[in-house]
Amino acid sequence: MNTSTTTPLAGLRVLDLATLFAGPLAATMLGDFGAEVIKVEHPRKPDPSRGHGPAKDGIGLWWKVLGRNKRNLTLDLSSPGGRDVLLKLAAEADVVIENFRPGTLERWGIGPAELHAVNPRLVLARVTGFGQYGPYSHRPGFGTLAEAMSGFAAITGEPDGPPTLPPFGLADSIAALATAYAVMTALAGRDRTGQGQVVDMAIIEPILMVLGPQPLWYDQLGYVQERTGNRSRNNAPRNTYRTSDGHWVAVSTSAQSVAERVMRLVGRPELIDEPWFAAGTTRAEHTEELDEAVGNWIARHTREEAVSEFEKAEAAIAPIHDVRDVMEDPQYRALDSITEVDDPELGPLRMQNVLFRLSETPGSIRWAGRPHGADTEEILGELGLCAPEIAALRSEGAL
Repeated sequence: MNTSTTTPLAGLRVLDLATLFAGPLAATMLGDFGAEVIKVEHPRKPDPSRGHGPAKDGIGLWWKVLGRNKRNLTLDLSSPGGRDVLLKLAAEADVVIENFRPGTLERWGIGPAELHAVNPRLVLARVTGFGQYGPYSHRPGFGTLAEAMSGFAAITGEPDGPPTLPPFGLADSIAALATAYAVMTALAGRDRTGQGQVVDMAIIEPILMVLGPQPLWYDQLGYVQERTGNRSRNNAPRNTYRTSDGHWVAVSTSAQSVAERVMRLVGRPELIDEPWFAAGTTRAEHTEELDEAVGNWIARHTREEAVSEFEKAEAAIAPIHDVRDVMEDPQYRALDSITEVDDPELGPLRMQNVLFRLSETPGSIRWAGRPHGADTEEILGELGLCAPEIAALRSEGAL
């Protein structure tokens, strides 16, 4: 592998045994900054994300993002030959990411004890819906369940509507970020102790953390946050508003100074002198009046006019984009947030770029997701397996 030594994770080897979506996305994030990621898939049951969502020419497009910067190996981990190959790979790896139900790796003879026997420095990240122990640990777990259990769905939606789930993998994506962070934390610990360890990541937990101080509010005040739609109990005006040309914009006034600028802009400066206007929580008690003032002003302006006037006033506004707008937005273009990748199967592709920019050791997308098992022969050859040994594994069904 020709990973540049200028990438911060060059020399780090990651085995991605996971599927759908948190574990694989965590491995993608590591690969974007130079880690050598080997994606291990079942020979006859590929990662289901290859078949999720729209496809072009029979090729799943989601996989092109999720599988980028990964080499692909097929391996039946439940077979004796697959187990032996996995242990050989683990002996030379730094990180293994898996998301099987608790006890599965142990049943196959490749649990933490066996992995650390061949490589004491290995970091094993175990990503499951509910964690490795507890009354729910045996259940199948998906991000949707985390979005429900965490309290996210309960506070999302209109006050008189049902709890609302996101139409994308929110909990999985948050868990992926947390897993990548956990892996790097464990590797930093290894630098000090020389020992690897197990990361136990439950998808129900990271989304709970990003939901804010709700447990503390309830513990100390008995306060239960309710659904408020696009409004907030912490500040106002804060909502989405329709423009005269049929578009939508979002306005936020989390800072007091911004709230005052908005009122001056929309022609209601007298509201600033009201005693209740001095704090976000008391402004939120007058949401109807504030929303009417802002909404009426925005309804008389086009989206371009509204954004321009708010910008001049140094007030916070953003157009509500769909993906077509995202692809053309000048700020995203300036940041190269959507970048082009050349793909041998589909030609030029545009997808999200690496997650952040580093001034000295930047990440990169070296290739998009590759076909199932595309690198099996090469990876096994690097392990020292000869052609007859590979053929024997194939006949056994291990590859």
